[in-house]
This record gives sequence, C-alpha cells and structure tokens, in this order.
Amino acid sequence: MQPVTIYTSPLCGFCHAAKRLLKSKDVAFDEIDVMMKPAKKQEMMSRANGRHTVPQIFIGEIHVGGCDDLFDLERGGKLDPLLAG
Repeated sequence: MQPVTIYTSPLCGFCHAAKRLLKSKDVAFDEIDVMMKPAKKQEMMSRANGRHTVPQIFIGEIHVGGCDDLFDLERGGKLDPLLAG
C-alpha cells in the first residue's frame, strides 16, 4: 500500500469527504492540518504545483489533487491500483 498524505483544514467539508472515502477503503493516511501548522501550507503549495486550496492529496509521490480528483479516480476504477502501487 502506498503512503497517503492529505493536507486539510478542520472547517473544510471537502477534506472531510476525502477522508471519509479513504477511511471507507481502510486506507491509513497522514493528515497535515494547515490551519494548525501554517508553515506546512507552503510545503503543500510547493508539492502541489502552487495549488493553495485544501484538501491536497498525495498517494506516494503522486499528486492526486483535491477531493473531486480523488472521487474521479474512484469512479474510474483507478484509485485502488494507485493505492496498491
């Protein structure tokens, strides 16, 4: 299983939806709250090619994107193979 990192904010509904999807698939993830750790927002933006909204999701070193991107992968049957590596 590839490591998953998700940059979030506690007030973000899209963050909660993305985490619910990952949890429903029993995927462990490292959550980085950019509201509690503002310095991590710069890290996120650098890794996400300038994207500044949350969530930003990474599977291994692959930048998946945001919540909609994650759900698009799931609908297309591409999420599980990506998670498996």
